[in-house]
Amino acid sequence: MEAEFVHAGIWSVIPPLVAIALSLITKEVIFSLMVGIMSGALIYSALFGLGAVGVFTVTIDTMIGKLADGGNAAMVIFLALLGGLVALVTKAGGSNAYGLWASARIKSRSSAGLLTSLLGLLIFIDDYFNCLTVGTVMRPVTDRHRISREKLAYLIDATAAPVCVIAPISSWAASVISYYPTETGVTGMQAFAGSIPMNLYAVLTIFMVIWLAVRKNGDYGPMAAVERYAEKTGITERCFERISRGGEEEGVKNETSVNDNDELERLRVSAGGKVFDLIIPVAFLVLFSVLAMLWYGGFWAGEGKSLFEAFGDTSAGFALALGGFGALVVSFFLFVPRRIISFKDFFAAIGAGIKSMTPAIIILTLAWTISGICRDLLNTGMYVAALVEASSMPVALIPAIMFVIAAALSFSTGTSWGTFGILIPITINICDFVAPHLSIVSLSAVMAGSVFGDHCSPISDTTILSSTGAGCNHISHVATQMPYALTVAAACFAGYIIAGFAAPLGFAVNVIITLPVSLVLLIAALLVLPKVWKVTG
Repeated sequence: MEAEFVHAGIWSVIPPLVAIALSLITKEVIFSLMVGIMSGALIYSALFGLGAVGVFTVTIDTMIGKLADGGNAAMVIFLALLGGLVALVTKAGGSNAYGLWASARIKSRSSAGLLTSLLGLLIFIDDYFNCLTVGTVMRPVTDRHRISREKLAYLIDATAAPVCVIAPISSWAASVISYYPTETGVTGMQAFAGSIPMNLYAVLTIFMVIWLAVRKNGDYGPMAAVERYAEKTGITERCFERISRGGEEEGVKNETSVNDNDELERLRVSAGGKVFDLIIPVAFLVLFSVLAMLWYGGFWAGEGKSLFEAFGDTSAGFALALGGFGALVVSFFLFVPRRIISFKDFFAAIGAGIKSMTPAIIILTLAWTISGICRDLLNTGMYVAALVEASSMPVALIPAIMFVIAAALSFSTGTSWGTFGILIPITINICDFVAPHLSIVSLSAVMAGSVFGDHCSPISDTTILSSTGAGCNHISHVATQMPYALTVAAACFAGYIIAGFAAPLGFAVNVIITLPVSLVLLIAALLVLPKVWKVTG
């Protein structure tokens, strides 16, 4: 029997509050989401008199209902196929081949930093793949040009989640689209595409990465100290730690140099693939996904739909799953006949890649479930929206407030996806009720705040993978990256205040006003901070 929603009043906010509080205390997002789900099921069962058994039946029925949804099931399949594709490309040696190609052509520190950034922007399909691939490929190159491991870790981290969260064909896009409420009259893909220019943290972070890569003496704070140390001594490892101890003997320099040569030799020995073994699978994933989106959107159905209309009406989950399957087929004929990967190893790699996506799929499923309980059963969004309407708070502040809340939650939990699942449905319901013109801007603010918190958090998986991929001490990475992330976040917060008040002018006008102003604020900070924030080392 299909469950009916109930007006639970103040009780309706208990599940997300429980999930948030436990996340802050335990730092375990799966446990926190599960307890939040059970608390919501308990409240619903108590109000309907379903008894103790009802707590479990409501939980399981909601979870199964979300997984039975065709779009959600397609998202799970896409993530599984994407995990397999990432494992295959890594095993084929395309990443190593790119590293050898790059090391033979890069002649300066600035070009090494720029190519590292561009590779990070190219690998937009998944942040895990991004972090490990860019670090493995570029570490010998940046070591050779005396770029500190801390700076490499920042370049990796600052192009992983930020580029994935604005790429329509990525695991992050699949996540965001699946959380977007279906009853709003706007599809998840339309909302995601609209949010891209107003996802200020992602856009400004990418700009800052390129700025720092090409601008000489553009670093400031602890990062400037480790960069000066690396350039002066040739030691690229543990620069932050060495500076904190007052430097180290010259003998370490020779040790580091030997390690760099060993790394280059390892690449040469293990690189069985070519550069196109990295590029072709990713290119076909994008191509097949775009064609599938047009197909599912009815572009060739003879209804006279434009490209934009077809993308807006598409079933993103189905299209991404079809694109992922097509990319795997191409990879098979690219790798196996050339004996880059054996027939047996090909499918073993797919299995390993699917296993690597299990944590993401679990978080996604639990986030769908708590979202369903809050939105479909307890009417949380409508209750919170009514409180906002009754308060004296200017609705124009909603984007800035949601940016801060999302940042705090994501920083504390170390995950953007769990934050998306909790906040996106509630935020959209609030805006639909009190300020429909702020829906897309507020969605962008939640996404931006989530990525910022994830970017800074020492317990974030992408932060950990970035330091791992760069071969950098994890705490050193967090300490040197934090000032850069906070600089961008400050410009974003000001931007979302402006966006809230400019929203009545229309979305296009809002973008034209907000994005340039935020960019100018960031540029001003990047010009001033290197002059006023100098850390000796």
